[in-house]
Amino acid sequence: MSRRRWIADEIISENRAALVGEHAAHLARVLRAKVGQEFDIATGSEVRRGVVTSVSPATSAPSATQDARVEFELFETLVAADDLRLVLAIAIFKFDRMEWAIEKATELGVARIQPIIARRTDAHLATAAAKRVERWRRIAGEAAEQSRRVAPPEVSEPIRVKEFVKSATGLRVLLDETEADMSLSAALRDAGDAETILAIGPEGGWAEDEIALFQETSWLSATLGPTILRAETAAIAALAVAASVMRNTTARSK
Repeated sequence: MSRRRWIADEIISENRAALVGEHAAHLARVLRAKVGQEFDIATGSEVRRGVVTSVSPATSAPSATQDARVEFELFETLVAADDLRLVLAIAIFKFDRMEWAIEKATELGVARIQPIIARRTDAHLATAAAKRVERWRRIAGEAAEQSRRVAPPEVSEPIRVKEFVKSATGLRVLLDETEADMSLSAALRDAGDAETILAIGPEGGWAEDEIALFQETSWLSATLGPTILRAETAAIAALAVAASVMRNTTARSK
């Protein structure tokens, strides 16, 4: 049976790490961690076998949550899958569905999530997005542990389309429902080791001037097929295709 994985909040020394706050409280109070128990501990660069050396405080009072702490001694390094050099640039849409997309994108191995304020992003969502970033990061962190990643993806601060398009580098692919000629898998065929960015539009799709901006800055346009997908469905479908193509390319090159 595989051990549960935790992403360390603190790296104390070369062979010691800790969980703190709500993270530690969940392990200590809900899962009733005890000294001597073993878990997999991700340190951001590797995963190691960890043994609990201390659990504090002993009280289960809610007021003690912020002071909760579980420390581990770290032992041998474990084999862990590499994250993909894959960025999801996703136009902001309804927050409940956005959170679902962030969770699933994390499970699929995306390295970074860039929220985008597009022309068709609802004004109240654009205004509230900056306050949602910490929640999105927490969701990504929880999903990273559940899916046994070494580290959660970076969730960047929201930016507007023009700013993002002009600063993006690597293999850049715009998912465009009006594109009829190039499939996403074909667009990714020569990705190699380059960072790959997939841009997913908002509800209603990208505006014409946004598509023109992508084209002017040499983004590739690709399609996921003839059906019109919800934004969150398109994001997950695109990442699944990209992950498959990129991992197969990496395997062939070894």
